[in-house]
Amino acid sequence: MTKTPTLAVQGETFGSRLLTWFAAAGRHDLPWQHNRTMYRVWISEVMLQQTQVSTAIPYFERFMQRFPTLSDLAAAPEDEVLHLWSGLGYYARARNLLKTARRVVMDHGGQFPEELDALHALPGIGRSTAGAILAQALNRRHAILDGNVKRVLARWGGIEGDPSSSAVSARLWALSDEITPDQQAADYTQAIMDLGATLCIRRHPACERCPVHRDCVAFRDGRQSELPTPRTKRARPVRVVHWLVFQHGGSVLLTRRPSSGVWGGLHGFLEASNTEDMQALARRRTGEPHIQLTPSPPMIHQFTHFELQIYPWISAGASVVVAAGETWYNLERAPELGIAAPVATFVAHLRGDLARRNDHFGS
Repeated sequence: MTKTPTLAVQGETFGSRLLTWFAAAGRHDLPWQHNRTMYRVWISEVMLQQTQVSTAIPYFERFMQRFPTLSDLAAAPEDEVLHLWSGLGYYARARNLLKTARRVVMDHGGQFPEELDALHALPGIGRSTAGAILAQALNRRHAILDGNVKRVLARWGGIEGDPSSSAVSARLWALSDEITPDQQAADYTQAIMDLGATLCIRRHPACERCPVHRDCVAFRDGRQSELPTPRTKRARPVRVVHWLVFQHGGSVLLTRRPSSGVWGGLHGFLEASNTEDMQALARRRTGEPHIQLTPSPPMIHQFTHFELQIYPWISAGASVVVAAGETWYNLERAPELGIAAPVATFVAHLRGDLARRNDHFGS
């Protein structure tokens, strides 16, 4: 079994070394570090799940401008929340934000609970996120274990095995709790996340600049590429979907997707799994026995666990009755609806075609 490093080097603990480094090299001017409240820290922590800081910042700023308080968010329609989230992905996070805001208003008088278990019980707030919120907003000592911290601790402690397994996760949690200092919880929590995001990165970590490399097992043994233990790579399956794009003038028909599943709650085009089903859908929706469909170039969208191949087909000018959950989406004056990234890409393509046609007829 790999020997875990000592917690102190020349009298300095893991935490003290990390805090010294953070004071000089950490990130101190992130937008959620100003006017720290549980609400602002919560929004930032949820956005930072599966998202880099540089990507999250503009979303956070727009979100805070529109929903400056928890009560503002709790009163918002889901479409508006999803609209502001469009492009960030993992849309269950946005739906859970709204659920949690409403639950805090209804069950907690509009104030976030300040106990770890009560905070953890809210939708979309895991154990690490709950700890980070309390540490960042209230400066309370709580261990955290997000993806960056797992990587730091697996390397520093020489902890082998799949970090997502219960046994390895328990070891990482125990180590995280052991090294978390009693003081400066907010700074330490940001520091260990910064370390994983800026130095102890997945590939080519900057070990020589790391404040804890002197007793890091991975650095000592040259095992940075082996820790954390990589998951076994599996062939990414391919799924195929055909989009039926009804276009009438400057608008296209969008339908609201079910709340669960891929892009849950967002608006997108009518779908079929193959061309025969798509043509049958087109006939059913228009009442026409024969309908002309024009293919557009296929698109590919990568998810974490599969690849989605998208084949759009356009029906221009057909008469379609709008059903429940559907809306005509104006390409030039787009309503504030949540749409997924590939839908937004195709809408932009259609908008460009429309602008070129208008320019042609106007010239």
